[in-house]
Amino acid sequence: MEHQVWFTAILNHLLAGVITPLLVKIGQSPPDPAHPIPNYVAMEILVVILIIVGVVFLRRRLSVENPGKFQLVMEMAVQFTRDMAEEVIGHEGRRYAAFLGTLGIFVLLCNLLGLIPTLQTPTSHIQVTLGCALTAFLYYNFQGFQHHGVIRYLKHLCGPMAFLAIFMFPIEIIGNVGHLLSLSVRLYANMMVGDVLELVFTALVPILVPAVFMGLHIFVSLLQAYIFMLLPAVYISMAVSEEH
Repeated sequence: MEHQVWFTAILNHLLAGVITPLLVKIGQSPPDPAHPIPNYVAMEILVVILIIVGVVFLRRRLSVENPGKFQLVMEMAVQFTRDMAEEVIGHEGRRYAAFLGTLGIFVLLCNLLGLIPTLQTPTSHIQVTLGCALTAFLYYNFQGFQHHGVIRYLKHLCGPMAFLAIFMFPIEIIGNVGHLLSLSVRLYANMMVGDVLELVFTALVPILVPAVFMGLHIFVSLLQAYIFMLLPAVYISMAVSEEH
Protein backbone atom coordinates (compact mmCIF):
# COMPACT_ATOMS: atom_id res chain seq x y z
CA MET A 1 0.00 0.00 0.00
CA GLU A 2 3.06 2.24 -0.16
CA HIS A 3 1.94 3.82 -3.43
CA GLN A 4 -1.32 4.81 -1.77
CA VAL A 5 0.11 6.79 1.12
CA TRP A 6 2.92 8.95 -0.22
CA PHE A 7 0.68 11.95 -0.89
CA THR A 8 -0.88 11.51 2.56
CA ALA A 9 2.60 11.51 4.10
CA ILE A 10 3.52 14.68 2.18
CA LEU A 11 0.34 16.43 3.33
CA ASN A 12 1.02 15.32 6.90
CA HIS A 13 4.54 16.71 6.63
CA LEU A 14 3.25 20.06 5.32
CA LEU A 15 0.76 20.30 8.18
CA ALA A 16 3.52 19.52 10.68
CA GLY A 17 4.82 23.08 10.44
CA VAL A 18 1.55 24.34 11.94
CA ILE A 19 0.36 21.46 14.09
CA THR A 20 3.60 20.44 15.81
CA PRO A 21 4.25 23.90 17.37
CA LEU A 22 0.65 24.03 18.60
CA LEU A 23 0.94 20.60 20.22
CA VAL A 24 4.25 21.57 21.85
CA LYS A 25 2.67 24.74 23.26
CA ILE A 26 -0.06 22.75 25.02
CA GLY A 27 2.47 20.23 26.34
CA GLN A 28 1.60 17.41 23.91
CA SER A 29 4.83 16.92 22.01
CA PRO A 30 4.22 14.35 19.20
CA PRO A 31 6.51 11.26 18.97
CA ASP A 32 7.28 12.13 15.34
CA PRO A 33 7.33 15.94 14.89
CA ALA A 34 7.49 15.53 11.10
CA HIS A 35 4.21 13.57 11.10
CA PRO A 36 2.26 14.80 14.14
CA ILE A 37 -1.18 13.53 13.15
CA PRO A 38 -2.56 10.21 11.83
CA ASN A 39 -2.99 9.93 8.07
CA TYR A 40 -6.78 9.73 8.33
CA VAL A 41 -6.81 13.12 10.09
CA ALA A 42 -4.71 14.57 7.26
CA MET A 43 -7.30 13.21 4.81
CA GLU A 44 -10.12 14.83 6.79
CA ILE A 45 -8.29 18.15 6.68
CA LEU A 46 -7.91 17.74 2.91
CA VAL A 47 -11.68 17.19 2.60
CA VAL A 48 -12.37 20.33 4.64
CA ILE A 49 -10.01 22.29 2.39
CA LEU A 50 -11.78 20.92 -0.71
CA ILE A 51 -15.17 21.97 0.69
CA ILE A 52 -13.93 25.49 1.50
CA VAL A 53 -12.37 25.86 -1.96
CA GLY A 54 -15.59 24.59 -3.55
CA VAL A 55 -17.70 27.09 -1.59
CA VAL A 56 -15.42 30.01 -2.53
CA PHE A 57 -15.40 28.91 -6.18
CA LEU A 58 -19.19 28.58 -6.24
CA ARG A 59 -19.79 31.91 -4.49
CA ARG A 60 -17.65 33.82 -6.97
CA ARG A 61 -19.45 32.30 -9.96
CA LEU A 62 -23.06 32.42 -8.79
CA SER A 63 -25.33 33.51 -11.60
CA VAL A 64 -29.09 33.67 -12.03
CA GLU A 65 -29.05 34.19 -15.81
CA ASN A 66 -26.24 31.79 -16.71
CA PRO A 67 -25.56 29.23 -13.95
CA GLY A 68 -22.61 26.92 -14.48
CA LYS A 69 -22.66 23.13 -14.24
CA PHE A 70 -21.21 23.15 -10.74
CA GLN A 71 -23.89 25.60 -9.57
CA LEU A 72 -26.65 23.46 -11.13
CA VAL A 73 -25.31 20.33 -9.41
CA MET A 74 -25.15 22.09 -6.05
CA GLU A 75 -28.65 23.54 -6.50
CA MET A 76 -29.94 20.01 -7.11
CA ALA A 77 -28.11 18.80 -3.99
CA VAL A 78 -29.58 21.62 -1.89
CA GLN A 79 -33.09 20.97 -3.18
CA PHE A 80 -32.73 17.24 -2.59
CA THR A 81 -31.56 17.85 0.99
CA ARG A 82 -34.39 20.31 1.68
CA ASP A 83 -37.02 17.93 0.29
CA MET A 84 -35.66 15.04 2.36
CA ALA A 85 -35.55 17.16 5.52
CA GLU A 86 -39.12 18.41 5.05
CA GLU A 87 -40.38 14.91 4.29
CA VAL A 88 -38.74 13.38 7.37
CA ILE A 89 -38.89 16.23 9.90
CA GLY A 90 -41.89 18.23 8.72
CA HIS A 91 -42.54 21.75 7.53
CA GLU A 92 -39.67 23.11 9.68
CA GLY A 93 -37.22 20.62 8.21
CA ARG A 94 -35.65 23.23 5.93
CA ARG A 95 -33.96 24.90 8.92
CA TYR A 96 -31.90 21.71 9.45
CA ALA A 97 -30.98 21.26 5.78
CA ALA A 98 -27.68 23.16 6.06
CA PHE A 99 -26.37 20.82 8.75
CA LEU A 100 -27.61 17.67 7.02
CA GLY A 101 -26.23 18.77 3.66
CA THR A 102 -22.83 19.69 5.06
CA LEU A 103 -22.62 16.40 6.91
CA GLY A 104 -23.62 14.49 3.78
CA ILE A 105 -21.07 16.26 1.55
CA PHE A 106 -18.28 15.74 4.09
CA VAL A 107 -19.05 12.02 4.42
CA LEU A 108 -19.41 11.58 0.65
CA LEU A 109 -16.05 13.21 -0.11
CA CYS A 110 -14.37 11.18 2.63
CA ASN A 111 -15.90 8.02 1.15
CA LEU A 112 -14.75 8.83 -2.39
CA LEU A 113 -11.25 10.03 -1.51
CA GLY A 114 -9.81 6.52 -1.56
CA LEU A 115 -10.59 6.21 -5.28
CA ILE A 116 -7.87 8.74 -6.04
CA PRO A 117 -4.41 7.14 -6.30
CA THR A 118 -2.08 8.00 -3.38
CA LEU A 119 -5.04 8.99 -1.16
CA GLN A 120 -6.87 7.03 1.53
CA THR A 121 -10.52 6.65 2.59
CA PRO A 122 -10.74 8.33 6.02
CA THR A 123 -14.17 6.83 6.72
CA SER A 124 -12.58 3.37 6.73
CA HIS A 125 -11.27 4.35 10.19
CA ILE A 126 -13.65 4.08 13.15
CA GLN A 127 -12.24 7.28 14.69
CA VAL A 128 -13.52 9.31 11.74
CA THR A 129 -16.98 7.76 11.56
CA LEU A 130 -17.36 7.98 15.34
CA GLY A 131 -16.47 11.68 15.16
CA CYS A 132 -19.12 12.27 12.47
CA ALA A 133 -21.69 10.27 14.46
CA LEU A 134 -20.86 12.20 17.63
CA THR A 135 -21.40 15.47 15.76
CA ALA A 136 -24.85 14.31 14.66
CA PHE A 137 -25.61 13.01 18.18
CA LEU A 138 -24.73 16.33 19.84
CA TYR A 139 -26.60 18.30 17.17
CA TYR A 140 -29.95 16.53 17.37
CA ASN A 141 -29.90 16.49 21.17
CA PHE A 142 -29.02 20.21 21.19
CA GLN A 143 -31.96 20.85 18.87
CA GLY A 144 -34.18 18.87 21.23
CA PHE A 145 -33.08 20.94 24.23
CA GLN A 146 -33.44 24.17 22.25
CA HIS A 147 -36.91 23.27 20.96
CA HIS A 148 -38.42 22.00 24.20
CA GLY A 149 -36.20 23.53 26.89
CA VAL A 150 -34.12 21.43 29.27
CA ILE A 151 -36.95 20.26 31.56
CA ARG A 152 -39.44 19.55 28.77
CA TYR A 153 -36.85 17.67 26.71
CA LEU A 154 -35.95 15.46 29.68
CA LYS A 155 -39.68 14.84 30.18
CA HIS A 156 -39.89 14.12 26.47
CA LEU A 157 -37.33 11.36 26.99
CA CYS A 158 -39.41 9.95 29.86
CA GLY A 159 -42.37 9.11 27.64
CA PRO A 160 -46.02 10.21 27.79
CA MET A 161 -46.89 8.42 31.04
CA ALA A 162 -45.26 9.52 34.30
CA PHE A 163 -45.43 6.09 35.95
CA LEU A 164 -43.42 4.61 33.05
CA ALA A 165 -40.67 7.23 33.26
CA ILE A 166 -38.44 5.05 35.43
CA PHE A 167 -38.37 2.50 32.59
CA MET A 168 -38.58 4.79 29.57
CA PHE A 169 -35.78 7.20 30.48
CA PRO A 170 -33.01 4.52 30.65
CA ILE A 171 -34.38 2.96 27.47
CA GLU A 172 -34.24 6.32 25.68
CA ILE A 173 -30.69 6.96 26.89
CA ILE A 174 -29.58 3.51 25.70
CA GLY A 175 -31.40 4.12 22.41
CA ASN A 176 -29.57 7.41 21.92
CA VAL A 177 -26.22 5.73 22.53
CA GLY A 178 -27.34 3.05 20.08
CA HIS A 179 -27.92 5.76 17.46
CA LEU A 180 -24.34 6.92 17.97
CA LEU A 181 -22.90 3.42 17.63
CA SER A 182 -25.07 2.39 14.68
CA LEU A 183 -24.17 5.50 12.68
CA SER A 184 -20.43 5.11 13.26
CA VAL A 185 -20.13 1.32 12.90
CA ARG A 186 -22.35 1.08 9.80
CA LEU A 187 -20.31 3.61 7.83
CA TYR A 188 -16.96 2.31 9.09
CA ALA A 189 -17.76 -1.32 8.33
CA ASN A 190 -19.01 -0.65 4.80
CA MET A 191 -16.07 1.52 3.79
CA MET A 192 -13.43 -0.62 5.49
CA VAL A 193 -14.71 -3.86 3.95
CA GLY A 194 -15.02 -2.17 0.56
CA ASP A 195 -11.40 -1.00 0.68
CA VAL A 196 -10.13 -4.43 1.74
CA LEU A 197 -12.08 -6.26 -0.98
CA GLU A 198 -10.92 -3.79 -3.61
CA LEU A 199 -7.27 -4.25 -2.65
CA VAL A 200 -7.49 -8.05 -2.50
CA PHE A 201 -9.33 -8.63 -5.77
CA THR A 202 -7.36 -5.96 -7.63
CA ALA A 203 -4.14 -7.69 -6.60
CA LEU A 204 -5.51 -11.06 -7.75
CA VAL A 205 -7.09 -9.91 -11.03
CA PRO A 206 -5.65 -6.52 -12.08
CA ILE A 207 -7.63 -6.37 -15.36
CA LEU A 208 -11.28 -5.13 -15.43
CA VAL A 209 -11.91 -6.12 -11.80
CA PRO A 210 -10.59 -2.77 -10.45
CA ALA A 211 -13.17 -0.91 -12.58
CA VAL A 212 -15.97 -3.08 -11.18
CA PHE A 213 -14.91 -2.44 -7.60
CA MET A 214 -14.46 1.27 -8.27
CA GLY A 215 -18.05 1.39 -9.50
CA LEU A 216 -19.17 -0.52 -6.42
CA HIS A 217 -17.15 1.86 -4.22
CA ILE A 218 -18.92 4.87 -5.76
CA PHE A 219 -22.35 3.28 -5.26
CA VAL A 220 -21.63 2.37 -1.63
CA SER A 221 -20.18 5.84 -1.01
CA LEU A 222 -23.32 7.56 -2.29
CA LEU A 223 -25.61 5.20 -0.40
CA GLN A 224 -23.77 5.55 2.90
CA ALA A 225 -23.63 9.35 2.59
CA TYR A 226 -27.40 9.40 2.02
CA ILE A 227 -27.97 7.14 5.04
CA PHE A 228 -25.74 9.42 7.11
CA MET A 229 -28.07 12.30 6.19
CA LEU A 230 -31.32 10.37 6.52
CA LEU A 231 -30.79 8.85 9.97
CA PRO A 232 -29.79 12.15 11.67
CA ALA A 233 -32.89 13.70 10.06
CA VAL A 234 -34.99 10.96 11.68
CA TYR A 235 -33.30 11.56 15.03
CA ILE A 236 -33.89 15.32 14.75
CA SER A 237 -37.55 14.62 13.98
CA MET A 238 -37.81 12.48 17.12
CA ALA A 239 -36.01 15.09 19.23
CA VAL A 240 -38.19 18.05 18.22
CA SER A 241 -41.53 16.25 17.93
CA GLU A 242 -44.28 17.36 20.27
CA GLU A 243 -45.70 13.88 20.72
CA HIS A 244 -43.44 11.02 21.79
